[in-house]
Amino acid sequence: MFREHIGKKSKKVKNTVERGAVKKFAESIGDLHPIYFDEETGRNSRYKQNIAPTTFSRVFDYGTIEGLSLPNKGLIHGEQTYHFERPLLVGEEIYCYTQVTDYFEKSGTQGDMGFLILESFGEDLSGKVIFSTKSTVIITEAVRKVLIGI
Repeated sequence: MFREHIGKKSKKVKNTVERGAVKKFAESIGDLHPIYFDEETGRNSRYKQNIAPTTFSRVFDYGTIEGLSLPNKGLIHGEQTYHFERPLLVGEEIYCYTQVTDYFEKSGTQGDMGFLILESFGEDLSGKVIFSTKSTVIITEAVRKVLIGI
């Protein structure tokens, strides 16, 4: 059911690293470093402007992979890794998309589970990758049964 989606990707979606959103995000995670919102600190930094916290990339829109439908509940967030070439700069536009890179199943004490591997990317305006993330979505046996209609 998910194997046929391996290799599929969403269309690129333009996102903006908006100053107000960065400040609210930094406040929500309890990281009040002035590099995120104080303009003077940003100008005096090695980046010459404010940057966003690394995990700010979670708020971006990565588009929809056509035909891939996951339930809104009953999934388990298994693992997530981030790789950044450089920080996200406040004010810049980022093009984001997601790709299904793998799907496999395992049997365990809680029944059969599916593991959907998704990779997401953020590129600058020239198409150069700024960051990538890799996440594992665990699909429990109960959810799999609902999805396949058992």
